[in-house]
Amino acid sequence: MNDPEASPEQGAIHPLPQPEHPYEVLRNRNFFLYLIGRFAASMGQQMLTVAVGWELYERTHSALNLGLVGLTNMLPMFLFTLPAGHLADTLNRKRIIMAMLALSALASAGMAAASAFQAPVVWTYAALFVAATARTFMWPASASFLPQLVSRRDFPRAVTWSTGTFQLSSVIGPAAGGTVIAITDHAAPVFVLNAAAALTCLTLLWLVHYHHTSAKREPMTLASLALGFRFVFSTRIILGIITLDMFAVLLGGATTLLPVYAKDILHVGPHGLGFLQAALPVGSLLCALVMAHRPPIQMAGRALLSAVVVFGLATIGFGYSTSPTLSFLMLVLCGAADNVSVIIRHTIVQLLTPDDKRGRVSAVNSLFIGTSNELGGFESGMVAHWLGPVLSVVIGGVGTIAVVLAVALIWPEVRRHGRLIAE
Repeated sequence: MNDPEASPEQGAIHPLPQPEHPYEVLRNRNFFLYLIGRFAASMGQQMLTVAVGWELYERTHSALNLGLVGLTNMLPMFLFTLPAGHLADTLNRKRIIMAMLALSALASAGMAAASAFQAPVVWTYAALFVAATARTFMWPASASFLPQLVSRRDFPRAVTWSTGTFQLSSVIGPAAGGTVIAITDHAAPVFVLNAAAALTCLTLLWLVHYHHTSAKREPMTLASLALGFRFVFSTRIILGIITLDMFAVLLGGATTLLPVYAKDILHVGPHGLGFLQAALPVGSLLCALVMAHRPPIQMAGRALLSAVVVFGLATIGFGYSTSPTLSFLMLVLCGAADNVSVIIRHTIVQLLTPDDKRGRVSAVNSLFIGTSNELGGFESGMVAHWLGPVLSVVIGGVGTIAVVLAVALIWPEVRRHGRLIAE
């Protein structure tokens, strides 16, 4: 990766250093503790997602109540993302993450109590809101925390391992949560396990040796909160990358329609739906393992654009497929391509952003992508309602490829960006 103080357009290719061992970064004690803790917390969160859906539908038999879960999770994002970014740049990031993990554990304990004592479901939503608020404050602090645990040279590989552990939790977590519910016939034990996972992450993070020199304390003004937006819009390559990801997520979301495909097109039922939902994280995990064992990407900009094109083509392939096997493979390919995009985007954004702005820039990024996720599901459902599920998915894939072409033309800095490593 180029020096962030240099022009992003340079992207020059330099001779490769001697290849390092793919597991070398795991010898970094602080990073390894963070990685294991993050895996535990992600596992707990994936299990909790399954348990919340099961608990609410079991008690209310209402699809509307399931829909309110998404609204409850999204509301803190709109309310608190910008203040969360400001705090991540002005307070100790490790302490922010630990405090939010403690709050998340308390929220999970509240959900367990509401489930065990059959309290009104409004208490479950209240606990969900608290947990979502904790995640909102945790995200920019965590995203800007990782670059300070490893050297700039090791950062791309650290991102690869970090995304890989998250995808592994996405594969194992839902199955583990469902198994616990099946054995106990209750969601409360899953909520307790999530609280324990959050406390495990908190303990491991406490053991991380970390010193954060905060920037000069700024009052939380509109100008301070908007600094992340100003930096993003003034740094062309970051604006191009975030725009690419935002619209790719908005247009390429076939996952919303997986239940329709499983029931009406592929005829595989709920069992097959589980396999289809696992395909994306499986592809991402396989990709992360491959990328962890390969040299740093030399033409990161072109690789990013190519990955999103592959994502669009695989989405189109899934849209037209009537074969369960082919559909599964297309979703695995989508997951692999998306993981390449995530690793490149996160690495470039973090390394090109000065440390005193990382929290606010990460907050802007999470706000754009989180909003796109929710709107993407709505867009897919609306188009499917009017034109059918196949056209909805295919149009989304075509639109994703069109966005790649537009970004490559409007922001040539993206396609010219060079090595995904910092000297």
